[in-house]
Amino acid sequence: MSRIVPAPDALVGKRFDVAVAKMLGISRSKAADLVDSGQARVLGREVARSSTLQAGETVEFDLAEEQAEPEPIATDMAVVYEDDDVVVVDKPVGVAAHASVGWTGPTVLGSLRDRGVHITSYGAAGREGIVSRLDVGTSGLMLVCKSDLAYTEMRRQFAEHEVKKTYHALVQGGLKENKATIEAPIGRAKVSDFRFCVTPAGKPAVTHWDVLERFGHEATLVSVNLETGRTHQIRVHFSSIGHPLCGDPMYGANPVLSEALGLDRQWLHAMKLEFRHPRTRVWTTVRSQYPADLAAALDAMRARHIEPAEPAEYAEVLVD
Repeated sequence: MSRIVPAPDALVGKRFDVAVAKMLGISRSKAADLVDSGQARVLGREVARSSTLQAGETVEFDLAEEQAEPEPIATDMAVVYEDDDVVVVDKPVGVAAHASVGWTGPTVLGSLRDRGVHITSYGAAGREGIVSRLDVGTSGLMLVCKSDLAYTEMRRQFAEHEVKKTYHALVQGGLKENKATIEAPIGRAKVSDFRFCVTPAGKPAVTHWDVLERFGHEATLVSVNLETGRTHQIRVHFSSIGHPLCGDPMYGANPVLSEALGLDRQWLHAMKLEFRHPRTRVWTTVRSQYPADLAAALDAMRARHIEPAEPAEYAEVLVD
């Protein structure tokens, strides 16, 4: 069975045998054997086990035929907008944008196709129709292109920052300002393939935020708009200024507070998506609501900051 996989971003720059091991979930020695035997190779280039995997390359595997398990389907993923060109889903937590090496859970693409939704063939293999993604651990609105026209135009709009994406995030601590901008480059952290950090060697990243609700010195609810769409951008930027997202241990969240709020993931939700329709050119706005786990955590936070009622004899009644 031949299998073709685009080089994952996280493995670019790695030795080829190391990349193969991670892509297939096997030992490095077994990966080296596949490389030496030609069962793992890069299309269009001769590689050895010590060769470096480059960005944009495609890896081909010749593997023994296996009975593939059917992909789980996200039956609770709501479609909040759809026409002949685009579909916008309200992605639940625990759903990936598309299939990837090592991921065995449901995906947005697989779940849409299971419902009979046509997706354009434009885009990288396995990522057709996707012009912007959400992390598995982040819920909210995500747009997928159904037509070729939509893919070309929406990719341009996202690349030129014409699409307005609004997130809500609950961050630890009391932010000093009511609104501000974080402008700091983001790159991959050296300590892990899966973490990112603010680094001079990173790509430019700009995050704007406005305070929605304050909870003393414990937390702040903010509305966030992104000029750029770097991986983990909101999580990394707020962590970099000492205010990690509640429930986000990867970037420094307090586990005691996370447990008190019942959080087992970062408090982050893609609330609103605004874009110019690729065919009609009409400015289109799609909105979401907090999912149950984030709403419950926010209620728990509010309950922690309710001021005790004054004694009845001193209570003041206000009448409009």
